[in-house]
Amino acid sequence: MRTYIQLTQEQRYQIKALLKIDQDQTQIAKAVGVNKSTIGRELRRNCGQRGYRPKQAHQIAMSRKKKNKLRIVPETWTLIEEKLRCQKKRRKRYGSYDRRGKIPNKKSIEERPEVVERRERLGDWEMDTIIGKGHRGAVVTLTDRKSRFTLLGQVDQKKSDLVADTTISLLQAVPHRETATSDNGKEFAEHERIANSLGCDVYFAHPYASWERGTNENTNGLIRQYLPKDRDVTTVTNQESLMTMDRLNHRPRKCLDFNTSYEVFFEYNSVALGS
Repeated sequence: MRTYIQLTQEQRYQIKALLKIDQDQTQIAKAVGVNKSTIGRELRRNCGQRGYRPKQAHQIAMSRKKKNKLRIVPETWTLIEEKLRCQKKRRKRYGSYDRRGKIPNKKSIEERPEVVERRERLGDWEMDTIIGKGHRGAVVTLTDRKSRFTLLGQVDQKKSDLVADTTISLLQAVPHRETATSDNGKEFAEHERIANSLGCDVYFAHPYASWERGTNENTNGLIRQYLPKDRDVTTVTNQESLMTMDRLNHRPRKCLDFNTSYEVFFEYNSVALGS
């Protein structure tokens, strides 16, 4: 018996992400691991007045599912399966929207406090890793959402234990640590150790939703001015990393009323005015 597989909420977030980068229905279907007709049906039936929104689409689909009545009773299906001449087993599909594996006990960004989204306080970090030529080594990048203050740390390999060690070391050296938000890369599998060591909560963005960590993504683009993609990051010296951080953190930003990230993060102006 051929069954229809209901789209999950995460798959709907993936569809939204692919629509934003102008992927067509065929490309979206291939990435999500479903038939093209499933994508077409999803966009026809679960769009609202403001277009396709994953959370709303999932609610619409779940509501419809509750209203639908079973058209064929289980006894009838049993009889059909017994009498069918074709007994070919259905092959399991191994395609998936995310082949990087599952990270245990992770907290979704949906559980993150609203104050983080509003950028009202210091210490809400976004974290990622960037790699260079030959995929050898990596650089851990951490960006504070409010001040855009940035920290960099090199790792010889993009392994979860090394990334956790570097993240902990970098954030223990600064005064503000409230939350951290990462993508779903396996290098952040030791998120619980990071959280316990720093006394902060670690959250994960939805798969293929880079805009949910837009501050960090934009900062990575700035870092690439100093560490381009064709650079072997295993050759980056500590002096180069410090120079890159210095230039980023002491650059006046329009979004900060032309203050620098350093001034905002360490509340330099407030101290100066109070003295």
